[in-house]
Amino acid sequence: MTAWLIVGLGNPGPSYRGHRHNIGAMVVDELAARTSASLRSHKARAAASEVRFGAPAGAAPGHRAVIATPLTYMNESGGPVAGLLSFYKIPLEKLIVIHDDLDIAFGDVRLKLGGGEGGHNGLRSITKSVGTRDYLRVRVGIGRPPGRMDAADYVLHDFAGPERSEVPLLISDAADAAESLVGEGLVAAQQHWHSR
Repeated sequence: MTAWLIVGLGNPGPSYRGHRHNIGAMVVDELAARTSASLRSHKARAAASEVRFGAPAGAAPGHRAVIATPLTYMNESGGPVAGLLSFYKIPLEKLIVIHDDLDIAFGDVRLKLGGGEGGHNGLRSITKSVGTRDYLRVRVGIGRPPGRMDAADYVLHDFAGPERSEVPLLISDAADAAESLVGEGLVAAQQHWHSR
């Protein structure tokens, strides 16, 4: 069975770790924790690990997946994603990208196939590198910046005080959504997550 590639977007290094723009990478860390995996440096300029989802104790093996975060800056995410797809021989229809989304209310998770990049430099880089916008996305809502705050400044800051206590739940929801995409497919996963 062909593996999935689940990529969480973010910027590398400790100074970016808690930023809104890094929520995708935080979700991949959660998936790694759930599967007792360690992300290791890969020649595709990413940290990656092979895992299995949906395999309760004593059951048949679950779905194979490679979980990864690029080790490049956000606007260069496409190279590592294309490299991982090629290395693991994963077809584009099994690529899932997890990313922050300004156009979705904080705390909401939405799933889609294809569409525009909405000004997101990570998505723009991936689209350019893989040659299409038609890949699955887990869109993690971070909400709009307050007042006249610039969007670029907003995404490169940590979550605000009132949001911080809800971030672990948001990360858990997004990880659940990624697993449901793998296990149930897009339509069933959308029906569940978009009706909440």
